[in-house]
Amino acid sequence: MTANTHAYTSITSNYLPKARVLAESIKRVDPSVTFHLILSDDLPAGFDLENEAFDTVIFAEDLPIENFKPWVFSHAVVELCTAVKGAALEYIFEHHQAEQVFYFDPDMAVFSRLDDLQASLAEHSFVLTPHQTMPETSTAAIMDNEMASLKYGVFNLGFLGVRNVPEGRRFAQWWNQRLLQFCRDDRPSGLFTDQKWVNLAPCFFDDIGVLRSPAYNVATWNLTNRRATGSIAEGVKINDERLGFYHFSGFDSGAQEIMLNKYGKESPVLFELRDWYIRECERNGQSELGKLPSKYAFFDDGTLITNAQRLLYRDREDLKMAFPDPFSTQDKGGYKAWYAQNAIEPQQTGVVTIEANAGFTDVLSAMGDYFENISNTPRASNRVKKLLLKLMGRGMHLGVRLVRAI
Repeated sequence: MTANTHAYTSITSNYLPKARVLAESIKRVDPSVTFHLILSDDLPAGFDLENEAFDTVIFAEDLPIENFKPWVFSHAVVELCTAVKGAALEYIFEHHQAEQVFYFDPDMAVFSRLDDLQASLAEHSFVLTPHQTMPETSTAAIMDNEMASLKYGVFNLGFLGVRNVPEGRRFAQWWNQRLLQFCRDDRPSGLFTDQKWVNLAPCFFDDIGVLRSPAYNVATWNLTNRRATGSIAEGVKINDERLGFYHFSGFDSGAQEIMLNKYGKESPVLFELRDWYIRECERNGQSELGKLPSKYAFFDDGTLITNAQRLLYRDREDLKMAFPDPFSTQDKGGYKAWYAQNAIEPQQTGVVTIEANAGFTDVLSAMGDYFENISNTPRASNRVKKLLLKLMGRGMHLGVRLVRAI
């Protein structure tokens, strides 16, 4: 890569171990890449940039985002980390004069030089990777993968490359504007964070590159058409191409393991890869940092902010004007006190609706959403999700019966 190639990822502090694995993997294959950590959180105790693979840390509050506190409050953690990606991209273009910028999700690892990516970006203004690059052949895989792409986005925005040329900057500006206003996990309205917006990119922009090589953005959702061989020591190949980068999406929830068992059994090296990733995350502080709460998940008195509190504030301009710092409980209790006195909490019905033709990933999503709604703390939510995922690993029908019985 050229000396003016930049890469970045976006996290809260509990994802720092994964971001370290990513940054180290990029520096290992090309030390000349400048790597930026975008942090929507506080740095954990003991963090020393001199001892990290990151070149810079850019805090979300330092990005050009108007009315930052009301804006942040309106986003759940996953929404927030994706919503800042566009602003960060424009910031890196402007403040670091980068010629090429690559975004990677923190739960990725790079295994070979990115020369082919750079070459593709030299021919296009921006490049994307689809979730799938070949049609599925079984009904189960169509439901799990192709239908999931229709629901969550055709392109996986765990990776994005943009060149600092007029069309690339025009895309970055459009994407950033949409994310600042509508980066939401609101699937009934057709939105899923930053991904669904990019379905429109081929309609709005020329000079887009779609990377179809099986070596890039390898993940459980495309393993049906990608055979992995080799070993970590000798090199992993995907359909006889050297592995570029692997996406460990769904790792913490347990979904990655379940789907790997379902679709990766013909590629034993992928299980070796998973074990390697577990060790690397642990070496980088997973046990210590992996459960850190995000500072933006709480009011300033330490009370957890509920999703209902966020959504009501997000959708009402009068509340934003009345409470410009919704995190604060200092002025007569602030927005938190107003909500307790005036808002009607949504009632939990105890019912989850799952369509008869729902795919495996749809069931996982519906069950996870339900338990997140009924759980009072992130820890309780994670425990319930992991228990349910284990049960689902024993069979789809068991999981569906369990959900319908709750």
